[in-house]
Amino acid sequence: MAKGKPRPAYGLRRPATSNPGGMLGQFQKLQEDMARAQEKLADETVEVTVGGGAIKAVMNGQQKLLSFTIAPEVIDPDEVEMLQDMILAAVNEAVERSQGLAADRMGSLTGSLNVPGLT
Repeated sequence: MAKGKPRPAYGLRRPATSNPGGMLGQFQKLQEDMARAQEKLADETVEVTVGGGAIKAVMNGQQKLLSFTIAPEVIDPDEVEMLQDMILAAVNEAVERSQGLAADRMGSLTGSLNVPGLT
């Protein structure tokens, strides 16, 4: 073997990277951008109404239920099951929309990385 740089063990070669520190910096910037996007999601909301507007749920981009209103005219002791169904529908749709909002905002940051699990 010629004198010079030692070969890596087991015949493996080091990957050719022109600037490994630059990649670390990119990931740190991405992490900061993602943290800012998460914070902004607290201020973005989705609003869902069901039952012709009888039930309204407002949720932020962090899946926190901010408000929930029920029109007094739909509160009927004989129709409790229907009211429960409307509440479930409103909350579930609000969660789905909120998750979609978050995925959209975060996906715009991670989409160009081609890293499995981040897109």
